[in-house]
Amino acid sequence: MNTRDLRDMEKALLNGESVRDGDLYELSAADGRLADSMIAVAGRLREHTFAGGVHLCMIANAKSGRCTENCAFCAQAGGADTGIETWALRDPEWMVRAARQTEPPVHRFSIVTSGRGPSPEELDTITGSFRAMPQDGGVAYCASLGLLDEARLRRLRDAGVSRYHHNLETARSFFPKICTSHQFEERTATIRAARAAGMSVCAGGLFGLGESDRQVVELALELRALEVDSVPVNFLTPVPGTLLEGLRELTPQRCLKIIALLRLALPDREILVCGGREANLGEAQERIFEAGASGIMTGNYLTTEGRALDQDLAMIRRLGLHPRGDG
Repeated sequence: MNTRDLRDMEKALLNGESVRDGDLYELSAADGRLADSMIAVAGRLREHTFAGGVHLCMIANAKSGRCTENCAFCAQAGGADTGIETWALRDPEWMVRAARQTEPPVHRFSIVTSGRGPSPEELDTITGSFRAMPQDGGVAYCASLGLLDEARLRRLRDAGVSRYHHNLETARSFFPKICTSHQFEERTATIRAARAAGMSVCAGGLFGLGESDRQVVELALELRALEVDSVPVNFLTPVPGTLLEGLRELTPQRCLKIIALLRLALPDREILVCGGREANLGEAQERIFEAGASGIMTGNYLTTEGRALDQDLAMIRRLGLHPRGDG
């Protein structure tokens, strides 16, 4: 792969063609000037597809900690000694209040809960909460509740949830190294069930777990095959007390390369940079859009602090961009 090949690839992408799997795997080895050129192509592709609009989303952590699963990276995992604050499922008033506090230019608001999946009683509470949320305020609703089947996902859809979020986290070949309490196939089954239930899907991964750049491409191709609508990109912020507490292998440049690889594999999908962008990119987080990102999560994350909406809006406008639908 050289710069001429990359120019040909860009022309094909702008004409609506897909990049061949082999070319993406070859690009995963790019470094130096070729990696810089790849990032630039991804940025132009983002501009072609989304112009200057930036998608914004926010989440609310409605149930924290006490998880039965053993994901190596997670501060809420069973067995992790992280000292995070934990709480049982919040009541409907709390969830509705969090939704009411989310207004445009934020586009989507999600209720997120820890655990393998909600109990029947918890799902009753959550669906009732969504039914009580404003339905005409310009903000769409998502849920991220773990492993669910189609019947339970239909209940969420009928309560007003239009999109289900469920990350694959990492490539199929790497997944057993970060989680053994459930199988990769259970995650893909949940995504297919959400599709069957009539919902759009937000599914991506967490990077910096020790995966290779080839495995970044492997994950991207899995997401492409699943036809997900939106791809959240998280970068590991090691939390003391987790199994990955000492792992620090990300650089700002690698973060940008990961975003670019995802954009080239998924040219017309939303790519949202979420957890870990502040800690891993620092000043370079303003470059995520030139690497192909089309949106961000703003506000706090599940167990770590993010940036205030006002700060992110100022960054977006400073870059000559604007929230989607604004300007």
